[in-house]
Amino acid sequence: MVELIPHGVYLLDGEKIVSPSPSLPSPDESRENTITYGILRAHDTTGEKGRKMRIRFDAMVSHDITYVGIIQTARASGLEEFPIPYAMTNCHNSLCAVGGTINEDDHVFGLSAAKKYGGIYVPANQAVIHQYAREALTKCGNMILGSDSHTRYGSLGNMGVGEGGGELVKQLLRNTWDINAPEVVLVWLEGAPRKGIGPHDVAISLVKAVFESGFVKNKVLEFAGPGVAALPIDFRNGIDVMTTETTCLSSIWITDDKVREYFEMHGRPEAYKTLRPGSVAYYDSMVRIDLGSQESMIALPFHPSNAVSIHELQADPEGILAAVEEDARKRFGDKVSIDLRSKISGGKVMADQGIIAGCSGGTYDNLSEAASILKGKSIGNGYFTMSAYPQSTPVYLATTRGHIAEELLEAGVVIKPAFCGPCFGAGDVPSNNGFSIRHTTRNFPNREGSKPGNGQLSLVALMDARSIAATAANGGVITAATDIEYTDEHQPYSFDGRIYRSRVFNGFGKADPSVELRYGPNIKDWPRMYPMEENMLLELAAVIHDPVTTTDELIPSGETSSYRSNPLKLSEFALSRRVPSYVGDSKRIQAEDLERRAGRVSDRLARVLAIAGASADNTSLGSCVFAGKPGDGSAREQAASCQKVLGGDANICYEYATKRYRSNCINWGIVPFTISPETAFDFSTGDFVFVPGIRKAILEGLEEIDAQVITSEGKTTPIHLHFNNLTAAEREILADGCLMNWYKNRR
Repeated sequence: MVELIPHGVYLLDGEKIVSPSPSLPSPDESRENTITYGILRAHDTTGEKGRKMRIRFDAMVSHDITYVGIIQTARASGLEEFPIPYAMTNCHNSLCAVGGTINEDDHVFGLSAAKKYGGIYVPANQAVIHQYAREALTKCGNMILGSDSHTRYGSLGNMGVGEGGGELVKQLLRNTWDINAPEVVLVWLEGAPRKGIGPHDVAISLVKAVFESGFVKNKVLEFAGPGVAALPIDFRNGIDVMTTETTCLSSIWITDDKVREYFEMHGRPEAYKTLRPGSVAYYDSMVRIDLGSQESMIALPFHPSNAVSIHELQADPEGILAAVEEDARKRFGDKVSIDLRSKISGGKVMADQGIIAGCSGGTYDNLSEAASILKGKSIGNGYFTMSAYPQSTPVYLATTRGHIAEELLEAGVVIKPAFCGPCFGAGDVPSNNGFSIRHTTRNFPNREGSKPGNGQLSLVALMDARSIAATAANGGVITAATDIEYTDEHQPYSFDGRIYRSRVFNGFGKADPSVELRYGPNIKDWPRMYPMEENMLLELAAVIHDPVTTTDELIPSGETSSYRSNPLKLSEFALSRRVPSYVGDSKRIQAEDLERRAGRVSDRLARVLAIAGASADNTSLGSCVFAGKPGDGSAREQAASCQKVLGGDANICYEYATKRYRSNCINWGIVPFTISPETAFDFSTGDFVFVPGIRKAILEGLEEIDAQVITSEGKTTPIHLHFNNLTAAEREILADGCLMNWYKNRR
């Protein structure tokens, strides 16, 4: 199904793939002929074809977990008006009963900000963030920056990038997104999918093939090949949004008449442009996908890459589910007890819940095919439950007019408004030890609302909407949609934008400075952030040896995100489901540093400084997290800002799982140290790391530094830290203590 070609290839005239040869232009020259580089260079403010790019975007999007913090940061840094279209959707914290009034308070703040600064405000339940962007903001050849990791619109000819809030603040203040010129991976599609195969099947297979090896990490995926024409737009969108789970930087697809028809249907024919690679285009590697051999897939807990075909699962349910149980034991120890093999009945695996939702699942085509499979059937009145969330009000309206909603409701499916909650644990949380199958983007630990620290754990698997519907129709037995007969006779999707015209506030270009921002009691300003001192003393407040640490573990999603507009309150949840002692230890370290700044040095700190040969006058004390590979998952900056609010000064790891998390750390003044696995130190909580001369090293452009570990027993060991690939601006941000300070110092 998926083949990886690890060496460079040339694509001639968009049709023929050949290996490098002396007769062809150089890779650097021919890489400029990719669609990717055509778009990136058009947005690169350097005006040069160099290895460094400084990008300005055409539009931006945020949701209601992130936009308050972004606006508060930008406001503190001198924001006067939104310079580009900036859409703020309310699709994550739209359950306004959670946390009292605070969610709706943030929504009111968002509308007042749209009026004051000239933004676009999409009220709660009107659309999930990425569907609104697809329908209203995308344009062939453009670039959109979003504060959500699944900002992907390449299937519509628009490059999308998900980053932390700090990078959006830079764009609001007319700064740039600075990157190294990326490698480009050709994703070559061949054949056509069989009936019953959907976009999640292809996406899960792609993630399975490339994630663990990092084959496409921080690279751009460029989709082409004869198989593209076989895919409807919803199918392309469903694959494209899941490219985030490969850890790629962005994605782009060739465009055709189906994309043209999409923009015409949405009343924006001028947004279409034909995108094709040049006559000789070079790609650094290649992924070949045979759509015709694609199987119905299931991604088992606890990652989208932990995938097998549904047929493989049902052939060996005991062995496969036992491996998941063992994985859970390694992750959570004796905190939870799961019995996934209890889901086996009559030799087949049973599900407790089915969910079709969000930017990947709630498409018109997915719901249409699910309804066709369930037409005239019932999900039953037992333990199995099922919900469907159309991804926007126009999609919901179309499913109503086309009898799709009617058929789903008749089968017992509950239909709910546009909402991202099931994707991050704020809606349809399963029971303890429940097994949920979902067409959503992620199935990380805690992602569906579990609290392992409280002994609660449910388990989520990802499946395509078609197979979820087939499972529901088969009494909850996990079933591949390719194994059943059905016919989809519903009409194709027809967009009606009158709902948006009635409810969406579009104030771009109409900023009104006289408007007062509306603050609820939970919306608080950022606490004071201190600039970097000459030397840095770090105390390890968390040591995590997992292969990958997700942002959901660094700052849990779900109900905790209700406090995202209150930095101090939200920070109380940092690492709470992974290292419960982290907050208390960080606060103790922070209090000790504040005492030092006031001239009162504790005996404990004085002892460690004496061992290090350092002075309290020019040596800061801050907390630090060690993790093997942190930052996979969400783009939300709170994973880093909460560490900073608690006095975090640095992270140490072998590598960062994503660029966006590393960027978040930098923008919050957290030095992104790495160490070589070959020279790694066996850290323990309570160890200190003394980094002498760090401020000078940062500002002078060094990329590595000698430091020493001081254990809690006072033993010292040398260690070598790296901080590679920092731009000049990023170095200044770190020295100033955070992005806000950097802007303040330059106003």
